[in-house]
Amino acid sequence: MTQDENTTPDADTTPSFEELGITGPVLAAIRDLGYETPSPIQVATIPPLLAGRDVVGQAQTGTGKTAAFALPILEHLDMNQKAPQALVLAPTRELALQVCEAFESYAAKMQGVRVLPVYGGQGYGVQLSALRRGVHIVVGTPGRIMDHLEKGTLDLSQLTHMVLDEADEMLQMGFVDDVETILAKTPDDKQTALFSATIPAQIRRLAQKYLHDPQEIMIKSKTSTATNIKQRYLVVSYAQKVDALTRILEVEAFDGVIVFVRTKNETETLAEKLRARGYSAAAINGDIPQAMRERTIGQLKDGTLDILVATDVAARGLDVDRISHVINFDIPTDTESYVHRIGRTGRAGRSGDAISFITPRERYLLKHIERATRQQPEQMQLPTTEDVNSTRLARFDDAITAALAETSRIEAFRDIIAHYMRHNDVPEADVAAALAVVAQGETPLLLDPANDPLARPAGRDRKQRDDRDDDRSRGRGSDDRSRDHRSRGDYAPYRIEVGHHQRVSPGQIVGALANEGGLNREDFGAITIRPDFSIVELPADLDRSVLDRLRDTQIAGKYIEIKPDRFAQNHNKGTNRGGRGPRQADPARGKRPYRKPRY
Repeated sequence: MTQDENTTPDADTTPSFEELGITGPVLAAIRDLGYETPSPIQVATIPPLLAGRDVVGQAQTGTGKTAAFALPILEHLDMNQKAPQALVLAPTRELALQVCEAFESYAAKMQGVRVLPVYGGQGYGVQLSALRRGVHIVVGTPGRIMDHLEKGTLDLSQLTHMVLDEADEMLQMGFVDDVETILAKTPDDKQTALFSATIPAQIRRLAQKYLHDPQEIMIKSKTSTATNIKQRYLVVSYAQKVDALTRILEVEAFDGVIVFVRTKNETETLAEKLRARGYSAAAINGDIPQAMRERTIGQLKDGTLDILVATDVAARGLDVDRISHVINFDIPTDTESYVHRIGRTGRAGRSGDAISFITPRERYLLKHIERATRQQPEQMQLPTTEDVNSTRLARFDDAITAALAETSRIEAFRDIIAHYMRHNDVPEADVAAALAVVAQGETPLLLDPANDPLARPAGRDRKQRDDRDDDRSRGRGSDDRSRDHRSRGDYAPYRIEVGHHQRVSPGQIVGALANEGGLNREDFGAITIRPDFSIVELPADLDRSVLDRLRDTQIAGKYIEIKPDRFAQNHNKGTNRGGRGPRQADPARGKRPYRKPRY
């Protein structure tokens, strides 16, 4: 393995994408996307990959490495071949989808490029039909790729390019054994690229075993953000994002807002939903004609438009001083994109606010953001109905005060009100209240807490949940947290048919079940690994559809055959009759049961 020290090139001496060897429709596509100057990882990585060399790239998330490996792959594609030519392994479905979208953007000017995301939680039917039709590039998580290889539905015999993206994340999630199994089933003469934020010993051993004389590249990130931008994040499920966004817009004192989403279609969909809720919102994306884009940005600048829903590409070069808030409706996995996004606020010496929506499965991205920005975003709580109602009443008061200042208009309406009172014998206060009802229309002025879909549990249950959230955010001991959950009966034991004999680790179990079943890391309680099986504590109210998705899951090449462990439910005091159920120690191995790690 050779070591090439790479320093960040001077802007004046940085080669263009064309000088790096990117040509034809791929070059045209990235120019349309607004890419002008390659990032350091792209400058260092694209030439050796185009030349056919294996590469080990050490760079933080967000340095532009997706384009660094995707552009050379697209340059080398044989469009006449139906079997997959490139396989990209990613640790999570979110990253796999992002990589797929990047490939599709870079291939926009090429005819017929087929990219397939393969991940757990998605039905096999869609994936199988796409594989039968033929795909050029497969991007997937290790667990689901292993499933397809076991079923014989994924042919890697014609593979020419292999990419391991976020290799250290795959190591942390326990996927390294699966990755090695997949690598062993690929042609020896393929080109392999491995990218990782860190290069621990196990990753280096993997590179030495499976890569051929790779060129090693290290990029030091110099990304930082302005100190006048306040960064906050809200943990929210995907289904509640729209309601959470409108609630934040209700209580935040904003001027202009940019809401960032991941796809072009989502810009139009979200903008329409915001307009339906009474907000002045518009969408911009790569399909919007330039004249319309300029008109929309002009409206944002002059205050006739308050909210812009945009993709990263569409917002490139956007400079509007009145932007007070940037909201990441979809958090980017690329921290360079994150920094560029939030840099749209805090202009001209003003302060700015950046709020990011993070689903429970995306919590791992926080540490990437902290490393890249050298700041720790503050966790915020969703505004309550009381917060919203207080804000609405304050604005209603302000509107009345402003109307009272318009003396001439007040005089005209005073005569109308007096006429109504004389003929209907109604008190003045009742008439004012009735006019308020008329003015508000179909939308109630105040929210009803009893019908609030985003309401948090009240009383003791709410306090317990908040305490658990505080524990997680402070990194308090996970053993205490697991015992606390079990004492409330939140968990139920499930048996899976893999254990010490299959050399499984707790990280492998967490990673495989999380990816295939759509579980969060917080959904796992105690894990006890026995010689031939393991007991995993999962939420007691686990939906049956999750179990259905998990039934075909494999760990270490073996089906886990997950099922509720009735014995452990009835004998959860450490009894071990017949070799079933968790206990406090495994005498055969001298180890205590695994407890949920701190993430």
